[in-house]
Amino acid sequence: MDKRLPVFIAAAILGIFAIAGTSLVAFTHTATKARIAANERETLLRSLYALVPSESVDNDMVLDTLQVKDPEQLGAPVTTVYRGRMQGDPVATVLTTMVTDGYSGPIKLLVAVRYDGTLGGVRVISHKETPGLGDKVEEARSDWIYSFTGKSLGNPSIEKWRVKRDGGVFDQFTGATVTPRSIVTAVKKTLIYVQANKDALYDKQASSDGVTAKG
Repeated sequence: MDKRLPVFIAAAILGIFAIAGTSLVAFTHTATKARIAANERETLLRSLYALVPSESVDNDMVLDTLQVKDPEQLGAPVTTVYRGRMQGDPVATVLTTMVTDGYSGPIKLLVAVRYDGTLGGVRVISHKETPGLGDKVEEARSDWIYSFTGKSLGNPSIEKWRVKRDGGVFDQFTGATVTPRSIVTAVKKTLIYVQANKDALYDKQASSDGVTAKG
């Protein structure tokens, strides 16, 4: 009997196990990746529909997007814009505005602007503000963030888009003025940007040809 045969058999068995193991890992990775993507999509949709009610749009806002570049107005180098439509007519946009001058670091927002220029709402999606002070911008901590809903560049007047300490209409937090002041300014700049780029933001062609709207 060839002494090399048992070694060959052992090597073959190890090879089979290696292939099976690699296939299992690849299958698990693919399945997990798909599940994670589905969960992220569902979470994003819930956030969008909290600002733009699902019954007011009939398009897929997650897919109907536009990448715009105006860091001076919107904070980030590139900002994603989600568009809501009903039977092709524009309903609202939701922008991923970045507050660059938060007290403890950048603050990421979702800012929904209806087609008539009023705010559908604002939500903080991430921040590093001081617990118990700056974190009151979270809807789970206070109702302060709801104060933006329905506001526009004419309500209040542009010069009143400040916290009360600075002569505006928006509340600040005791011991934490920087955070609300920065968010109020960022939301105002977002409204100004949307007003200046209204037609480009709703351009249906923009989502497929890479066109970006600039202020």
